[in-house]
Amino acid sequence: MKILILSNKIPYPPKDGGSIATLNLLKSLSNLGNKIVLLTMNTEKHYFELEKLPLFFTKNIKTISVYVKASINKKDALKNLFFSKLPYSAERFFNKNYKIGLIKILKKEKFDIIQLEGLPLALYISIIRKYSASKISMRSHNIEDEIWERSSKMEKNIFKKFYLKILSKRIRNLEFKSLKKYDFLLPITKRDEKIFKKFEHKCKILVTPTGINSKELKPDFTKIKYPSIFHLGALDWLPNQEGLIWFFDKVWKNLIKKNPNLKFYLAGRNAPDFIREKFKNIKNLIFLGEIKVAKDFINSHAIMIVPLFSGSGMRIKIIEGMALGKTIITTSIGTEGINSTHKKNILIANSPKSFEKEIQKVLDDKLLFQEIGKNAIVFVKKNFDNENIAKKLMQFYKENL
Repeated sequence: MKILILSNKIPYPPKDGGSIATLNLLKSLSNLGNKIVLLTMNTEKHYFELEKLPLFFTKNIKTISVYVKASINKKDALKNLFFSKLPYSAERFFNKNYKIGLIKILKKEKFDIIQLEGLPLALYISIIRKYSASKISMRSHNIEDEIWERSSKMEKNIFKKFYLKILSKRIRNLEFKSLKKYDFLLPITKRDEKIFKKFEHKCKILVTPTGINSKELKPDFTKIKYPSIFHLGALDWLPNQEGLIWFFDKVWKNLIKKNPNLKFYLAGRNAPDFIREKFKNIKNLIFLGEIKVAKDFINSHAIMIVPLFSGSGMRIKIIEGMALGKTIITTSIGTEGINSTHKKNILIANSPKSFEKEIQKVLDDKLLFQEIGKNAIVFVKKNFDNENIAKKLMQFYKENL
């Protein structure tokens, strides 16, 4: 099968959830013998030289990149707010050069499937329909409007709250109007599928979660710093910022009173200045910034915390942490769409007291720490094997073409 995949950033290196989701599926679809063409934006924020892509890309995937600035600009955001009905988070990815590149490839080649990796690519559907008879498949990484709606509830600044509410409403309009334009919809979780089914559309649906390759993610229990706490995530992502600020304000102070030698290892890229400033004097916090090899960092630390109160879709870093045998403590929102089980393969806490309580349990009971980690490995292997996910998707495509 010949598949054109459209992406608003090069999915390499796989440093964030979106990149990991796109890259893992790309690799598995290619491994199954499909001919894959990737037309990707090469943005200012995620710029990567094609010549430095690994051999897998150059050998198996035809990659075409188009430079798109797509940076957040206050002037453009204000212009969008007053003179557009589209969400700025999507409109900044609608680009003339990318449009030209898309038309060029559609005129030159025919595809069985054109798969869109995320909502901003929905803005190109009219162009695809004009120049191609291919089936259009939207791989929805999350319920986009839900991220911003939840963030608006967490926001205390009245002007930011107002803007986030407007953004959420516009995203919702685009999200559900676009539903009628797809042939196939690939939500990343069953929870997302239920939400999409509430709205009128005729597209066929298959839940297609982000999978992991257990051959690449191998747990190593020989180098763990126990006890220790860690977090790994993009520090320019609002839900991560909110969650970490909450944790350090409401949980960490009490925790280190009882455990004065406990260390918190924080790793993540693109930390803005206000985050660095806010966290610089926190006791026992070791800020590492961006790290080279995520799996080595995860393997070397003990308890992974993911305090999320906004966001949507599936937290891929949680899946990776579970695959590496980590005991993970997160919120109900953090574990949405994963279908994990509290006290068996993960620990769930939604208040400062319960978060502190669950961490203390694992600090006091190393056997519990080990048991939850081992159960997490079994759970991920059973439910999130990348090759199996890709095989189900190919069967779905073949049955519906």
